[in-house]
Formats: sequence, structure tokens, C-alpha cells
Amino acid sequence: MRIAMWSGPRNLSTAMMYSFGARSDFAVVDEPFYAAYLTLTGLQHPMRDEIIASQPTDPKVVVNQLLGSIPSQKPHFYQKHMAQHMIDGVPRDWVAQMTNVFLIRHPARVAASFSAKYDNPTLADIGFAQQLELYEQLVAQGHAPVVIDSADIRRDPENILKRLCEVVNLEWDPCMLSWAAGGHPDDGVWAAHWYASVHGSTGFANAEGPLPTLDGPRADLADAAMPAYEKLRAVAL
Repeated sequence: MRIAMWSGPRNLSTAMMYSFGARSDFAVVDEPFYAAYLTLTGLQHPMRDEIIASQPTDPKVVVNQLLGSIPSQKPHFYQKHMAQHMIDGVPRDWVAQMTNVFLIRHPARVAASFSAKYDNPTLADIGFAQQLELYEQLVAQGHAPVVIDSADIRRDPENILKRLCEVVNLEWDPCMLSWAAGGHPDDGVWAAHWYASVHGSTGFANAEGPLPTLDGPRADLADAAMPAYEKLRAVAL
């Protein structure tokens, strides 16, 4: 099984990679299109040069790796993807060959968290529109992608992850509920900038509190993302 997990930034995506990475039957890969995305867009992300040096910049090479032999000869392959990386110039025909899951989070939380580490983010930077576009593309092709909300995972990780395993026909493994502190060997090089919180964790954090109060550009960003979030939330597990 090859699971493509589609999220945007600050969506519990790294914790989910650690959850699947805690299983002995899964290899994982961390945002394999990141270097290609930066090369194609010219965006000046934190650690840009290090990221570009660490991965293939040709998206076709990345696709071949995703479809090729699973690392470490594992039976299953978990692929952590950022939906905003799927820009013009990045092939999408391979996506239909994956078991696709969409990981969403309330836009207010994403806008607050992402803007704390990235200046002046736009809707294109946070992945909601691209998630919905990919989801609708798969549905139009006759597939049945899965949607899960990070808030539900944090409220009840065991039951939500059990349901996820059930709907993708994967045997449940309680190892998914915890991992060693300090990161994963397959973390992207950008972990030094983004992953401090999850590196200190050994499992999923507790349920989140009230939504943050936003104003100005952050509120506008969250409002712009809400229609896509609400459509995906309506079909979440």
C-alpha cells in the first residue's frame, strides 16, 4: 500500500508521518516535491538552498521514486505531501495510483501558526484550494479519497486512526499512537526550522482550545480558505 497524505502546512502532518513511521511495516518520505516546488516557483522559503540540495529538483524523478521500490523493502509506503507543491509543471497522473488521504485543519489555526514562521502568507501558500482541487479531481475519476480533520485526531487519536486504517483496508497497529522524541531519520532537512514542537513530542497532543482570534491579513487569509475547508470537512471521517 502507498498512502499519499495531502495536507497544507501546520496541519499535524509531521505527527502523522511519525505515527505511520512508528509502524514496522511502513517506510515514510517527507515532502518529496519540496525542492522541485522551490525550484519551479523561485520562492524564498527558510533554508531554501539546503532544501534544493537535499532532494531531486525534477518532479518526474520524484514521481519515479514514489512509484518505484519502497525504501527498506517495507510492504507499505507513507508519503507526506503538501498540496500546495502540486503546481503547474508537477505531474499529477501518478496520484490516482495511491491511496489518497486529505488531512485538514481549521483555517484560523493554520493562519495563526503558519504566519508565525512565514511572513505574509497567501492562500496559495497554505494548500486549502489545492487540497480541494485534488480531492475533486480524484472523485471525478471515480476514486474515493478519505478526509480526516486534525482536530478529530487530537480529540481521539486511537479511534480516528483505527477508522482511518479500516477505510483504507490496513490492519490497525497501536504503535501508531506514540513515537520516540527527537524526530525521525527521514525528516526533511527543513526540520530544523519547522519541527521543534513535534520533536519534543512522543505522541499526539491533547485537543486544542478555542480558535485563535485573528485580525488584519491573518483573518483575511483564514476567511479565504474557509470555503475549501468547509467542503472537505463535510466529508471527513
